[in-house]
Amino acid sequence: MLKDRADSKVVEKCQICSSEKLQSVLFLGYLPPVNKMRKIGERPKEESAYPAELLSCPDCGLVQLGLIVSPKILFPAEYPYTSSTTKILRDNFAELYTECSGILKLGKDDLVVDIGSNDGNLLSNFKDKHRVLGITPEDIGKIAIGRGIPTVLDYFRAESVEKVLKEYGRPSLVTATNVFAHIDDVNEIVSLIIGMLDKDGVFISESHYLLPLIEDLQFDTVYHEHLRYYSLHALKNLFERHGLEIFHAKRIPTHGGSIRVYTARKGMRKVGESVKKLMSAEKKVVTEKASLDKFRMDVEKAKLSMMKLLSGIFESGKKIYGISAPSRASTLINYCAIDDAVMECVLEIKGSHKIGYYVPGTLIPILEETKLFEDQPEYAMIFSWHIAEELIPKLKAKGFKGDFIVPLPVPRIIKNSQAG
Repeated sequence: MLKDRADSKVVEKCQICSSEKLQSVLFLGYLPPVNKMRKIGERPKEESAYPAELLSCPDCGLVQLGLIVSPKILFPAEYPYTSSTTKILRDNFAELYTECSGILKLGKDDLVVDIGSNDGNLLSNFKDKHRVLGITPEDIGKIAIGRGIPTVLDYFRAESVEKVLKEYGRPSLVTATNVFAHIDDVNEIVSLIIGMLDKDGVFISESHYLLPLIEDLQFDTVYHEHLRYYSLHALKNLFERHGLEIFHAKRIPTHGGSIRVYTARKGMRKVGESVKKLMSAEKKVVTEKASLDKFRMDVEKAKLSMMKLLSGIFESGKKIYGISAPSRASTLINYCAIDDAVMECVLEIKGSHKIGYYVPGTLIPILEETKLFEDQPEYAMIFSWHIAEELIPKLKAKGFKGDFIVPLPVPRIIKNSQAG
């Protein structure tokens, strides 16, 4: 990798296998960091924006971002994301606990370490049943500490691993959910996990999954936090380089489609049928160049369709409010050139740390959700479109009378009278 400047470096070699045969899959332009947010009322000033290009490695199958931005920029101390505010994540982590308890048979003295533990959402399921420890660099980790979940407030690196071993011992289980694709130098990260993990310990990762990204056209999940877009093929290649073996894998619904992978030292666990089935399911979609080329064309078509739909609404003088401000909303808004003239605001539920700020790269304010029911705009665009079926009935039940825009995979309007 070539270091260009202090806050970013260009990816010249594959992040897993160091191949130099990288091929461009998709370029979304220059996007602002999704968590660098300006307060409402603050005048625009010079801000950084970074190229968002997807590259594929024909040797190991990894799809990856073409630029690595410093974690200090992507994950500032005031990082606004809290995983506990998302019901689908709370449910997912509860299900993860039930599943892994049946597979791993953890005891009360076993240590569970969560990398990128945020506010302790995942570990709250293990707390009081096992020893737990979180590792996260953001101030939000103090929320976990307040909930009785010990947390190392640091990035996952050699120093934090040394602290874990010295003060807590070796974990029987290490988890990394929605962070394993976020951290630079994944081979170093795997080495650190192995160095920390007990001999017969297990590592569970959850990451955005390349298969639904392509199948459902989820280009809005491409932003600089996500350095890698894993397929099971790529993960298998990564772990085998370190003497590890995937013994269980499954698709999960979080973030529009993710993959949960159980890994242990080679030969320590019996490889289940779930691994073979997923490898077979993704073979053509994620390994053939023609599939990636079609994905690029479909993304362009979706952008043009979105701009056409919004242009018609704008010319009619009708209002559009956005619903929820996940990181993916920033990509969609910036890539499709949506500004505050087209979308008056984006709304978040009460208590969200994003309320009171602008959507990155725009002057679109993020406000409290009650404004939707007070103002009754003609349209509400669902940025968390992957859970639109869950959100739309709730918005209707709260009294919203307008229609809904679901932006992807095909931009469409759902009439309020037809919504479930």
